[in-house]
Amino acid sequence: MPDASDASPPAAAAPLRILHLEDSPADHALVRLALKQAGVAAQMQRVESLEALRDGLTAGGFDVVLADYRLPGFTALDAWEACRRLPGVPPFVLLSGAIGEAAAVEAIRSGINDYLLKDDMAKLPHVIGRAIEVRQAQHERKRAARELAASERRLAELAEHLQVSIEEERAAIAREIHDDIGGALTAVKFDLAWIGRHADDPEMQGHAQAATEMLRHAIGASQRIMMNLRPPILDQGLTAAIQWLVENFERRTGTPVHLHAPLGRLALTPEVELVAFRTTQEALTNITKYARCTEVTIDLSGTGGLLTLEIADNGRGLPPDARDKPQAFGLRGLQARAQTVGGWLDISVPPGGGTSIVLSIPLEPPAEPGAESEAP
Repeated sequence: MPDASDASPPAAAAPLRILHLEDSPADHALVRLALKQAGVAAQMQRVESLEALRDGLTAGGFDVVLADYRLPGFTALDAWEACRRLPGVPPFVLLSGAIGEAAAVEAIRSGINDYLLKDDMAKLPHVIGRAIEVRQAQHERKRAARELAASERRLAELAEHLQVSIEEERAAIAREIHDDIGGALTAVKFDLAWIGRHADDPEMQGHAQAATEMLRHAIGASQRIMMNLRPPILDQGLTAAIQWLVENFERRTGTPVHLHAPLGRLALTPEVELVAFRTTQEALTNITKYARCTEVTIDLSGTGGLLTLEIADNGRGLPPDARDKPQAFGLRGLQARAQTVGGWLDISVPPGGGTSIVLSIPLEPPAEPGAESEAP
C-alpha cells in the first residue's frame, strides 16, 4: 500500500519533493535517512503501482522521481515509458540494487536521467542535485530555442514588411519621377528648342544647344532611375524583364550572358515576378563588382509547380565566409526576399569554380476549369 512519509525538519531552503517508486518500506526509510544524514530537507511520498505513480505526477509539484528497478509486475523502465510523456515530468533517477550493466545502459538510453546502486546511498544527494540541474539546463535550452524561433519569426515578418514597404516606396518615387520630374524636363526641352529656333544671337543658340544636350542626359538619367526603381517592362512578364537586365549588363560590362528562359509568359503573381527580377538584378550587380568572370548563365523555368531561377558565373567564386560577414547584406536581402513569397535561396560554389545562385519558389497549381461551376 502506498504511504506518505514524514517531512524532515524545516530548513532555510525549500525541501525537495520526492516521489519514490518503491515496494519496500524499509528501503524507503533508508533513503529518507540517507538524505537526512546528508542535511537534505526532503518531503517524500512512496508509491508502489503505475497508477499511483501517474496520479502523483499528474498532481505535480515533485522535484524528482526515485524508482526501484524491479517492482511487482513491472520494472522501472515500464514506469518510465508510461510516464515520460506526461507534461512537466520531473527528473527520473533509478535507485536499485544490482541490476547489471546492460540494464543500466538501457535505462540511460531510454531517457532516465541517472542511476545509483542502493549500496552507494551516500552519493544520493549529489545524484539528485545533478539530475535536477541537468533537467533545468534542458528546460533553459528549450526555452531559449523557443525564444530564438519566435525572434526569427518576428525578424522574418519585419523583413517581409520592410521589403514590401521598400517596393511600395520605389513605385511611388518612380511615379513622381515620371509624372512630375519627367514632365517638367520635357517641357523645359520644348522651351529650349523654341529659344534655339527663335534666337538670332549665335552665342545664345550655342547655349541653348548645350542646355538641350545636358537636358537630354538628365531625361535619360531620370528614365534609368525610374526603370531601376520599378521597371515598367515587368508588365510584359518576367522573361522580358530579365532579358532587359541581360542586355543592360552586356552593354555595361561586355560580358556575354547565356539566357535560357521560356518563350511564353509564365503565369506568375506580381509579387513572385518582382522577387525573381530583384534577385537577378542584385546577382548581376554582385557579378559586376566581384566575380571577374568571362561569362554568365541564367536559367529560368516554371515547371512542376516550382519557379526556378539560377544565375551562375565562371568567376573567382564566393569566399567560404562571405555569407557570414556582418556586411553581407546583399545576400541576406536576397534570402529575405525569397522568404516573402514562400521561397528559398541556395548559394554555392560549383566544382568548376564561379558562383551559383538558385532561387526556388513554389507556385500554386492553377485552378481547374469549371471548378467553380461544379461547386455546390
